[in-house]
Amino acid sequence: MLLFHAVVLGIVQGLTEFLPVSSSGHLILVREVFGWELLADDHLNKMFDVALHAGTFCALAVYFRSDLARLAKAFGASLRGGIAGDVDRRLSWLIVIGTVPAAVAGLSGQAAIETKLGNPMLVSGLLVVFALVLWAAERRGAKRRALREAGWWDGVALGVAQATSLVPGVSRSGITITAGLARGMTREAAARFSFLLSIPIVGGTVAYSLLGLVREPGALLAGALGVFAVGMVAAVVSGYLCIHYFLRYLQTRSLVPFVVYRIGLGVFLLLWLGVRAT
Repeated sequence: MLLFHAVVLGIVQGLTEFLPVSSSGHLILVREVFGWELLADDHLNKMFDVALHAGTFCALAVYFRSDLARLAKAFGASLRGGIAGDVDRRLSWLIVIGTVPAAVAGLSGQAAIETKLGNPMLVSGLLVVFALVLWAAERRGAKRRALREAGWWDGVALGVAQATSLVPGVSRSGITITAGLARGMTREAAARFSFLLSIPIVGGTVAYSLLGLVREPGALLAGALGVFAVGMVAAVVSGYLCIHYFLRYLQTRSLVPFVVYRIGLGVFLLLWLGVRAT
């Protein structure tokens, strides 16, 4: 049964990390609704979430491998010859700039965020609130600018948006795509920029968090390792497929279905949690 739970949570993570619906919020809510705690140790449960994020990072790295190689080369070239006139050099620096706000927010406030802002009622409410923000951007955004036209203020805007996504229920992809639409980007350009921007912050978070595994090596060897591996593989596969089909979807379709889904889920959970608390 633990392996089944790990597969389900891995699929949930892989899908909701890239769709604008909040992965951390869904993981909290799935556990709350079904009462799932995979492992007896709270620390290992947190490390399981890290393994899921490692899975989605692998999905990103594999899917965008050619973009990463090109941008890394462009970034190195920019250090030698400057940025002017080269789209890839500018984009590589926009990703660097956009990573800074989330990195600072994560290092300075992640513990407080996890402790104080993971309440299921709050998560449910934020699903609704930021659905309305996404709807406003979808409705009013010009949707004309391609990714190659992204400028410095786009990097700043999406970077600040990414920092706010540390709060469960906001959705990293949702708020960064919202910021891209508000800046006049097409849906696909906003999503692609969002995914590229997430690579360094997700990779850095995973690398930093994995250091905590040394605290419980015996427990991992005693049985948790299999649960971690199954959940991670499920996140890799579902995440890769989600990226591929979501980007294709955005070429011709709107984000309104995701707005409706978030509002419906948030309202249902608020009612359900309210009834359960009485």
